[in-house]
Amino acid sequence: MSYYDVDAILTDTQKLPCTFQLDVPGLGYLDGNAGGTASQATEKGRTKAYSETGQSWHDDRIAHVVGCHARSVNRRVINALKANPRTVDLRAQAPHYYALGARIMELFEDQAVLDTLLDTFKSRASEIADQAHNPRGALGDGADFLRGLEESERQLFKAAHEGPKAVKAWTQDLRKST
Repeated sequence: MSYYDVDAILTDTQKLPCTFQLDVPGLGYLDGNAGGTASQATEKGRTKAYSETGQSWHDDRIAHVVGCHARSVNRRVINALKANPRTVDLRAQAPHYYALGARIMELFEDQAVLDTLLDTFKSRASEIADQAHNPRGALGDGADFLRGLEESERQLFKAAHEGPKAVKAWTQDLRKST
């Protein structure tokens, strides 16, 4: 994602609940103490997912932050994704769910969560392609699934839906020109 990408900006400003294990100078505003120090072992409300934690701290300080998993990637959601990825409304969890998951995985390496996110995307991608190619897919049970698509899945649906039309138009243009 680029600097001017709206999706990247929205993902980076997603806030996460965090608890620090050490005093952090300059983050006192999280406690309501502007310009002060954020004290250890107290919950800091919510810090921004990437800009405040990832870019301004050194890697050795990241180890002293606990509980920085957003509601969208907590154990309950991950277990629901493992059980049946199709039934989870990812858009309700976070509009840019996979981008947020990638940002969190950059900070906190959790292989089990990463594997679950990858498996979820793979299984939902095949369902998205099926819904995009089936004209009756947006009816009934498929409508609930399509409403729960997050932004990258919506882009995938649009590409899968418009792709065959573009290929058909391209082949017709080739036939006309030859």
